Amino acid sequence: MELNIKQEKILGDNQRITILNTVIDVLNMKETIVLVEKYIKTKTPLHLMGVNADKINEVNQNELMKEIVNSCGIINADGASVVLASKYLKKKLPERVAGIDLMQELVKLSAEKGYSVYLLGAKQDVVEQTKEVLLEKYNKLEIKGIHNGYFKEEDWKDISKELKKKKPDIVFVGITSPMKEYLIEFLQNDGNTCVFMGVGGSFDVISGNIPRAPKWMQKLNLEWLFRVIQEPKRLFKRYFVGNTVFIKNIVKEKHKK
Repeated sequence: MELNIKQEKILGDNQRITILNTVIDVLNMKETIVLVEKYIKTKTPLHLMGVNADKINEVNQNELMKEIVNSCGIINADGASVVLASKYLKKKLPERVAGIDLMQELVKLSAEKGYSVYLLGAKQDVVEQTKEVLLEKYNKLEIKGIHNGYFKEEDWKDISKELKKKKPDIVFVGITSPMKEYLIEFLQNDGNTCVFMGVGGSFDVISGNIPRAPKWMQKLNLEWLFRVIQEPKRLFKRYFVGNTVFIKNIVKEKHKK
């Protein structure tokens, strides 16, 4: 899978770097939003990807994930460790583009410009609460529909039919990896021309079911630590073991001849 001609035209002269076999766009938040809007206006399908250390580790262990990630029209650095690694490798990225912040900026853009969104993922009560919170904040926001994240692969076709019927401009997908990436690729290959963005657990945070790290931790790039403290059994291995593997591989890449 490679970028198609339409995607390459939208990206234009945007610079891309490669870290551990993973392509990443040299974009800040504002530049990302400008590019996403071009996809919306031209009805060009987009898999808006955010990569952190965990995702890059997966890319180097899973050939299908590598193909999916590197074929995305926009690939942001959604992890402080990735930005720090880029500086260490002298391939500087401007900033971390946090997925939950980007999602909320795109929701704001949609409310202002009349673009429509669809919420796909999380538990039924969580996705319903997320819808309520967003509509309360943005009363002009058009939410074309919601669907919880509890479905099987045999249901993907029905989800695709629903999206083709509703025709949202942006679909926020709040399910876990790698199923999230596989689902988005299926939906795009099935002819859906909207912007798809994987947002992980953002619905839980926006709905108020899970607190986000305080601002001071976000500024110090310690949001990952806050998440580990919240869910140590689930996230300890991902962040501590995963980051160790990532750092080790970055050092190897630095000294590769």
